[in-house]
Amino acid sequence: MSLTNVGNVKTIKISDEYEMVIVEDKWNPLIERREIKGVIYHMGKGTPKRYVVREAVAKALNVPIDQVYVRKVETKFGISETEAIIHVYSSPERAKKFEPPHIIRRNHPEKKKEGE
Repeated sequence: MSLTNVGNVKTIKISDEYEMVIVEDKWNPLIERREIKGVIYHMGKGTPKRYVVREAVAKALNVPIDQVYVRKVETKFGISETEAIIHVYSSPERAKKFEPPHIIRRNHPEKKKEGE
């Protein structure tokens, strides 16, 4: 999971099957967060889980995982492309202050139910 620069294009290798191209990366000084918009390519594979994307972005940007939250993962119909919106905060406290509870829950791995 690494961040690669090719010209002006930044890519993050999420896994062997997934790669994300950063389309937009801006700093929001009021909230103290980076707002990243990326396109994930997954030819012949399913949409990647939020937690997998979150882990890869945290490792690539060299920040703790509790400062990274995937806000949106939306796959385009009929195309193996997924648009992702990711927020990277300056501190975990700042993230908890601004991210809604349902987004925080969605960004954690699914818990196995008893009996599975």
